[in-house]
Amino acid sequence: MPEFPTANGNLKTDVLIVGGGIAGLLTAYELQKSGVSCVVAERRKICSGTTGRTTAKLTFQHGLIYQKILREYGAEKAKMYLEANQNALKRYAELCRNIDCGFRKTDSYIYSRGDRGILENEVKALAKIGFSAGVCEVSELPFSTVGAVRFKNQAVFNPLKFLRGIVGEMSDKVRIFEHTHITDVRGKTALSKGARITADKIVITTHFPFINTHGSYYLKLYQSRSDVIALKNAPKLHGIYMDENTRGYSFRNCGEYLLIGGEAHKTGEPCRRRELQDFAEKTYPNADVGYLWSAQDCISLDGIPYIGNYSALTPNMYTATGFNKWGMTGAMTAAQIIRDKILGRDNPYAAVFSPSRSILKKQLLINGANASKNLLTPTVPRCPHLGCALKWNIDERSWDCPCHGSRFARDGKLLDNPANADLDKP
Repeated sequence: MPEFPTANGNLKTDVLIVGGGIAGLLTAYELQKSGVSCVVAERRKICSGTTGRTTAKLTFQHGLIYQKILREYGAEKAKMYLEANQNALKRYAELCRNIDCGFRKTDSYIYSRGDRGILENEVKALAKIGFSAGVCEVSELPFSTVGAVRFKNQAVFNPLKFLRGIVGEMSDKVRIFEHTHITDVRGKTALSKGARITADKIVITTHFPFINTHGSYYLKLYQSRSDVIALKNAPKLHGIYMDENTRGYSFRNCGEYLLIGGEAHKTGEPCRRRELQDFAEKTYPNADVGYLWSAQDCISLDGIPYIGNYSALTPNMYTATGFNKWGMTGAMTAAQIIRDKILGRDNPYAAVFSPSRSILKKQLLINGANASKNLLTPTVPRCPHLGCALKWNIDERSWDCPCHGSRFARDGKLLDNPANADLDKP
């Protein structure tokens, strides 16, 4: 990836985007195409967070989401969600024609190992919003299933190669700053250690929104970690596969590697990396482990991302978060919605993603109870975000916050937000 300077002094721009992952960079790209002056400020290096750890499935098949949206919000919003993500995939296909990033079409499957009925319910939900799908049998997975819902013509790609191309296209139009840690926003001015950046509009794409005075994201989100193992000398699959069970496994090939992801768990709970390694070793005994890493995702209350105004009280501040492990199409959808909001255009899909929608969901009570328990736990160190007791992650050698997902290295250095500072006494 290219390198960029650190911001210093007083800067002005039309739009400041805080966070240089895929959501922030695509938002900058769409805005500069419309003639809007943008600055991107990244705390570390661009694409060094979740964007660089994804398995990069480009699909509008987000688990069994459509029956859930249909049940909770009705057919109109379920169709809006579908069309928004279809448009995102179409936009990727357009952009990737001119970028060498391994983009290729493939079929996507959500399988179940024991509940065919839930797959059939998804097919029925999709039929109600005008999308044709069916339950099929799958044979190339290393275990038996009761079937899978197939979406044809989805895709995979390499997001870092893609974003290198995107950044190259807008390098003379968008100012990008790295190692520029925005710690506070006061009105129209964002503050880092060495800079004050004033903007008419501010977009927060920092994975987990870090401004606690608006939006109540500390109640509306929790973070989930999962692991990925890359195997050499493993079978070549002809599609991308995901388990309808959140604890199950996903599969996709990438060059000479088979990527297996899974063992999702709430940040702060015991790591399940060993379970993934055991599964890979037993299932593919002749394969070699090339790489092993973890990824972290923000999970919303209802499975739909929060994209739009940061809160009802912040007309000039926006955010995109809670992608629920589907951040590739989610980031493109966010870029288009936020672009339209900043330009004063109506976006036909904005309502379904509104961060100000009702938070009266069961998950809200779970999030609140978990935060209360860990706030009252009398241990040190404490998370500088809101004061929760941190847990030691023995596998990854980090201090993890079970309330909101902040993570810190052994020496106290901040790894993952929403915390915005290092630990004083790790």
